[in-house]
Amino acid sequence: MKAVVVHAAGDVRVDERPDPQPGPGEVLLAMEWGGICGSDISYFRHGSTGTAVLRHPLVLGHEVAGRVAAVGAGVDGIAEGDAATVHPATVVGDPHLPDRIAGRTNLHPCVRYFGSAAFDPHTDGGFSQYRVVRADQIRLLPDGVGTEHGAVAEPLGVALHAVHRAGDVRSRTVLVNGAGPIGSLVVAAAKHRGAAAVVAADVAAPALAVAAAMGADSTVDLTTSSLPEDVEVVIEASGAPAALGPVLRATARGGTLVQVGNLPGSAVSAVLGDLVTREITWVGSYRFVDEIDDALLAMRDGLDVSPVITHRFPLTRAAEALEVAADRGTGSSKVLIDLGAGTTTP
Repeated sequence: MKAVVVHAAGDVRVDERPDPQPGPGEVLLAMEWGGICGSDISYFRHGSTGTAVLRHPLVLGHEVAGRVAAVGAGVDGIAEGDAATVHPATVVGDPHLPDRIAGRTNLHPCVRYFGSAAFDPHTDGGFSQYRVVRADQIRLLPDGVGTEHGAVAEPLGVALHAVHRAGDVRSRTVLVNGAGPIGSLVVAAAKHRGAAAVVAADVAAPALAVAAAMGADSTVDLTTSSLPEDVEVVIEASGAPAALGPVLRATARGGTLVQVGNLPGSAVSAVLGDLVTREITWVGSYRFVDEIDDALLAMRDGLDVSPVITHRFPLTRAAEALEVAADRGTGSSKVLIDLGAGTTTP
């Protein structure tokens, strides 16, 4: 089979790998679509993401969907031909968590994730024609949700988790700073969860157009305007340290700021005084627990992720797909790789 493998910074190849076979309790997926995430781009550009450093060749990709090609012994409720996506996380070691974070498996200290170099050996991802996964990681797609949209369930789960971290957003105004793929999906998630109005802000006009198509009631071009003031709920999705001061200032006194944009792991300079004087509740949001299930239900119930998908590339052009996803000047939002027939063009 063919697989998209990063060997080093700037070195992504379509390699031949042995065809896998499912063992007991496992399922073989014939992959159809994979969505490029910021971590895939970081491995491609830098050979690392956060504290995870590439030591060996790694199959990229954790936003994937396909169809069941074979089922291992002891697997019930899953049949050949079923359309499915994958929950890409595996807790390593003792699954017990302290009572204060019981059930929040995304906060377990050791989690293997598809397409991650955090452990050695690394955990290969799903940008391949076939991938064996544990049956408990399979999430069958509801009727009406195809595999292309199924590949967006993972980042939509991230967005829904971020909105959940903000508390009840019903009948409230939500500001989303950063209208990249996650930010635009946060817009849709906030609307889905009942927000009265959602404002999206970004420096790129194409990103704001995507956010508007995903349901933003208004947009702010930060090259010509400032963030609005006194917004009760703010979700920071850019991950830009320079944004921290302005988003704190935009948050209303006593309001809530959710940080879902991935901040650098090194020291940064930011103006944080408003955090104290405005008594802002500032919370982090990391991946998700089981909100990938909520994402599938939301899409079943009409949440349309089509506008966030801007480019599609065949598997043989994976490196080009990564280049486009990494360059905001291309107008890209979510870039998909056709992992199946490989005949799709942008």
